[in-house]
Amino acid sequence: MGKAIKEHIKIAIGSLRTRPLRSWLTMIGVIIGVFLIMSLLSLSEGIKTAVMQQLRMMGKDLIMIMPGELTDIMTTFAGGLELTDDDIKAIKKAEGVDVVIPMTYRGEAMRYQGEKRTVLLCGIPLEESLDILKTDIGFELVEGRWPIPGKREIFVGFLVPEEIFPGMKTETQITLKGKQFEVVGVLKSVGSKQDDSQVYIDLDIYREITGERTGAKIAMAKVKPGYSADEVVENIKENLEESRKRKRGEDLPSYTVISSEKMTDIVGNIMGLIQIAIFGFASIAIVVGGIGIMNTMYTSVHERIREIGIMKAVGARNKTVITIFLIESGIFGLVGGLGGIVLGLGLAKIVEIYCQTQNLFLLKASITPQLVLFGLGFSFLIGCIAGYLPARSASKLNPVDALRYE
Repeated sequence: MGKAIKEHIKIAIGSLRTRPLRSWLTMIGVIIGVFLIMSLLSLSEGIKTAVMQQLRMMGKDLIMIMPGELTDIMTTFAGGLELTDDDIKAIKKAEGVDVVIPMTYRGEAMRYQGEKRTVLLCGIPLEESLDILKTDIGFELVEGRWPIPGKREIFVGFLVPEEIFPGMKTETQITLKGKQFEVVGVLKSVGSKQDDSQVYIDLDIYREITGERTGAKIAMAKVKPGYSADEVVENIKENLEESRKRKRGEDLPSYTVISSEKMTDIVGNIMGLIQIAIFGFASIAIVVGGIGIMNTMYTSVHERIREIGIMKAVGARNKTVITIFLIESGIFGLVGGLGGIVLGLGLAKIVEIYCQTQNLFLLKASITPQLVLFGLGFSFLIGCIAGYLPARSASKLNPVDALRYE
């Protein structure tokens, strides 16, 4: 059996070598298809892993509360929706809530050593939130110390001293709204350009210098020990609805109250659907490559009718003829797939290096043995499927008619 297969492979490779230009042109279609699938799958899996890692950094006992619907997040941010002080009080009163951290932000001009840049200034209540930021969110400093609540001190994201104010050092002064602040800490990168570019300040001081006395763009609640996050989510929703009902003549707004665990599941599902869509679109290219293989194999069968007639005249069975042509078409798929894998994963690696050097996103291309084996198996299967009908057609040739064919 093994010897027969070796002989079939030898015949198939010999046939491909007699038409090298046509063989390589046929494989280009498969190379393009597999290249697209490998590069897109590798990058999308890398993005999914990076996003999920960031979400998992949040503790399971944290709940996010935002105005507006999660399904229409752009309206929430572009429309300037906010949680009111009454909303925040209602959240604090909900059963099972331990700590509530209101957070708000806006673009502000900041001056450092004569240079002026616009930064995203984020106000958070440091006294209540520092422990949660460190233990539940995973904030770490790469330089300096944490600010003292109530003092004019700030800490900045990783990219602030890298790109916005190159060379910025801790224990130096910056100016915000005409007031001096000391830079006391630099955060370790969290992998998101937006988060890494923020400047953090105590909420009371934020309100003092910006004039935003009330409300918050978003709030985060920590669940008390002994309560489940889902249970507290429902308590917060109930309190928010009751709070709004007490206000006459005011339409009930929508809120998004979601636990960190639920948010991780939703994002994971969305990323999974995106990967399926990417695979579907990229598969169109490899199907076109498969049609190219089928066309080449039909041409090959037509050119080798006498050869097939001789093979059948000396005793080759239909199964043998089918096997030889399937091996030939499978080699088209396998070699094309190998080329596509090398190019696709090479491109994914280049994108990874570019993103990391430019600090765009903490992206790591996913290159695994499973992905390589999938690429090889899928391309070989496409080659075999594309070659089945031509192989079957060759096997049904009558040996006498084939030998008379001119």
